[in-house]
Amino acid sequence: MDIVFKAMADKNRRRILGILKKKDMTVSEIGRNFTITGASLSHHLDALKRANLVISQRKGQFIYYSLNTSVFEEVIKAFINYFQK
Repeated sequence: MDIVFKAMADKNRRRILGILKKKDMTVSEIGRNFTITGASLSHHLDALKRANLVISQRKGQFIYYSLNTSVFEEVIKAFINYFQK
């Protein structure tokens, strides 16, 4: 769970998650919402993928990113259980 909180500690990563909440997007589509470099955006997406918060799927020549909502549900449950003890 630490890797999830570490990934979400960055404001750009939280913005990416908010953007992907609306629909699956390519890196180019996500990048239109930012003024950061492509390398920085890729770094943020990699961190979100390592935390399992984002899933990537190739469709033709494009890679689409989407939220992994099941991980959010697991984290919320674990967080609640931790503080109910």
